[in-house]
Amino acid sequence: MAFTLAAPHHSELFIKKSRFLGCVEPVSGREEALERVAELRRRHPDARHVCWALMAGGHSAANDDGEPGGTAGRPMLDVLRHQELEGVLATVVRYFGGVKLGAGGLVRAYTDAVAQALVGAERVPLVATRTVRVRVPYALEGALRRELDAHGAALVDVHHGVEVELTVEISEPALPDFSFRAAELSQGEARIMTDS
Repeated sequence: MAFTLAAPHHSELFIKKSRFLGCVEPVSGREEALERVAELRRRHPDARHVCWALMAGGHSAANDDGEPGGTAGRPMLDVLRHQELEGVLATVVRYFGGVKLGAGGLVRAYTDAVAQALVGAERVPLVATRTVRVRVPYALEGALRRELDAHGAALVDVHHGVEVELTVEISEPALPDFSFRAAELSQGEARIMTDS
């Protein structure tokens, strides 16, 4: 099972006079991750490196930001992967202290910065969701909305035409029971359409 994080979590390590500021945080995808990295560069203009790793399905990536290849971003990504995290950005801002750490020292430092940031971070299970459209007569709209609430579904959009069409985001595990209840309360008049 994959997890994401409930909120950002931070760490701070000092290794041979270098300061490593780690952060792990939930992000919606690569675009948001790159914006966050750019923001860190602006907030830490004197930092030597802002390395990062992103676990986001097909948009996963790692960046060493000038550190020797494979000593920062990839080890950070491995920590996220090992923790089964998804939709998570790990960043480490390094202020160079004048002492070189060597390749092994860098790998340990970046790995530790991310691992320490994850200590105490609340992991949240990721549940797959589906977007569906439900058409019902006007008289059933209120009852259908109560079923949405009962199944933890989010109302995305409503269109009032000949009938009411509600666009809904619902967890995949809840969809079969919701479909059954919608059909039951409408005596078969509710029509649920998926885009799959």
